[in-house]
Amino acid sequence: MKLAPRDVAAYARKPDTSAAGCLIFGDDAMRVALRRQELLKNLLGDGAEEEMRLTRLAGADLRGDPAALIDAIKAVGFFPGPRAVFVEGATDGLAPVFGGALAEWRPGDAQIIATAGRLTAASALRKLFEGHASARAAAIYDEPPGRAEIETLLQEAGLRAIPAAAMGDLETLARALPPGDFRQTVEKLGLYKRGDPTPVSPADIAAVAPLTLEAALDDVLNATAEAEQGQIGPILSRLSGQGVAPVTLCISALRHFQALHAAACHPNGPAAGLQAQRPPVFGPRRDRMLRQAQIWGRDKLETAISLLVDTDLTLRSAQTAPQMALMERALIRLAMMPSKGRR
Repeated sequence: MKLAPRDVAAYARKPDTSAAGCLIFGDDAMRVALRRQELLKNLLGDGAEEEMRLTRLAGADLRGDPAALIDAIKAVGFFPGPRAVFVEGATDGLAPVFGGALAEWRPGDAQIIATAGRLTAASALRKLFEGHASARAAAIYDEPPGRAEIETLLQEAGLRAIPAAAMGDLETLARALPPGDFRQTVEKLGLYKRGDPTPVSPADIAAVAPLTLEAALDDVLNATAEAEQGQIGPILSRLSGQGVAPVTLCISALRHFQALHAAACHPNGPAAGLQAQRPPVFGPRRDRMLRQAQIWGRDKLETAISLLVDTDLTLRSAQTAPQMALMERALIRLAMMPSKGRR
């Protein structure tokens, strides 16, 4: 039986315990593995590994020993409860092996859970599971988790009643991160909020979301973008003591101002521009960058980017001037730009 894409997540959460098995396949090995892990957990319950109710077989091993699959599904366990045989790396060449096992399968035998890479509609293995009355075939596509799946992950992490602003950030994060990273982020969020009765806020999500820049770099970039010239020198001294190279600072500043420029140029406004960036900007950092983009405007941001490109070329040239001093001079010049022309 073929599972519709919208039904795959629901089946993994509540699998049919009387089915012969399920084939899970798709391009993204991580997405396939996560779905398989979820299905096995909900099918077998806790302690399946310790109670030897789960047998693992490699697809490559079945080529030399086709009978191993039938032996595994027919084996009688020492512990009560549902059993499964997990076959990783199934291919079309193993379709006869799976066909024989499904033909021999009877209620009470272990379920066959197989994973595979991309399988076309003409795939023999896919057709076998789709055509079997008691088996399932689940295609995993490279799509971000939907709202229902995100809510399920939040409930598993002990998080409920998520405000709209926080849910919007989570949906954006789900589109930007690989599925495994997003799941880990939700788990971290659950640990972060444990014992805290207040609703999840964008600031909470920003605290656990993967960072693209070190906090100290953010400090000097924010000081520059917010015209705090007096803070630039002390922060640069601290960064220099930590071994941060001037070229690294320049590249980070260039990325920051390019992000502000992209936000300022977005047809739907700076807020939509920040939301559309990859990786997305969250919480207080997003609010801060929004204010910066509004203060600078497109034209001044283009001038700032031009100055940073020239500085980068100078730092990489054969000049002999102290590089950190050149970088500090460039950042101070940038910090003075927003105030120019104001009266």
